[in-house]
Amino acid sequence: MRTVSGPDHTIDLNEQIQCYEICANDFACNLIAVALERRICLIVVGLPEESGEFLWHHLQDLELGDRDGRFVSAITFSPDTSLNSTPNNVTFCAALGTDMKIFRTDVDQYNTFDTLKGHTDYVNDISWVCEGEFLASVSDDFTCRFWSTAAEAENVITFCLSSAGMSIKSHPDDNEKVLVAEKRGIIHLYNVRQNQTVLSVESPKFPLMSADWAQSNRLFVSALAGGDVITWDLNRPFVPADVKQIHEDGGRVVRFSAGSSEAILASIGRPGVTLKVFGAKSTVPLLVAGLKTYAGLAWHQRLPYISAASDRKLLFWKVQMK
Repeated sequence: MRTVSGPDHTIDLNEQIQCYEICANDFACNLIAVALERRICLIVVGLPEESGEFLWHHLQDLELGDRDGRFVSAITFSPDTSLNSTPNNVTFCAALGTDMKIFRTDVDQYNTFDTLKGHTDYVNDISWVCEGEFLASVSDDFTCRFWSTAAEAENVITFCLSSAGMSIKSHPDDNEKVLVAEKRGIIHLYNVRQNQTVLSVESPKFPLMSADWAQSNRLFVSALAGGDVITWDLNRPFVPADVKQIHEDGGRVVRFSAGSSEAILASIGRPGVTLKVFGAKSTVPLLVAGLKTYAGLAWHQRLPYISAASDRKLLFWKVQMK
């Protein structure tokens, strides 16, 4: 086990971080959106494997406007985001209380945003689905909603839940399917085009706080519920394939690694605010680190780096994968 006292690399933004996300697109995989008190900061990182040393630079700030005490709870990049095009094309959505804002920018002079309204309680997670044709959201108002983002953004599908929606993730291979996870422990596999649930599984524990697809095997889904990481094989969905306690006093978030050929999971939970990284088939952590605060967790799309936001800093650890 690699227990660390500090990260391999740090970005200090001098303001407390509310939320952040790393872009998963091939042409912008080093782009990061960081939500601060009044603005979203776009930065680009260069990792040692790419540039010989750790570098980062500030691209742009986008103002959040009047927040009325609301905080940014989730950020997601559109699949067409690219820093290799001319001009640059950066599109992302930020969940802000009950609303969502879609920002579009060329990281220079052109900036626009649209506001999506319809949820009646806090939005917990958002995701682009169907190759960016729709934006999906889940909320404390017991709904999952799909929004058309073409000419005029509007709520086109509403999927009612039996509890608060905590996670929504687009399928790694089949862009018509999404994972919708509820706080009471139910995870739905939902087909957007057919407007119906294809499959549901139920966690033996709750509250469920987070769920994710395995990038290396689309048939595996994991959730963090009551401090346990619970994994299902969707070929045999009626009983979990694996249940293991990771956080003694409950967890906040779980994420599968993006670039690894094996299933590596990262999670944050209690006691304190503790980051753990481990193989899906192992109970021995690859990495354990303490954080000051919780404000997000994300893997780099291509390189074996896990990141977390803690107070005013973005922290990066290189994970030694087998």
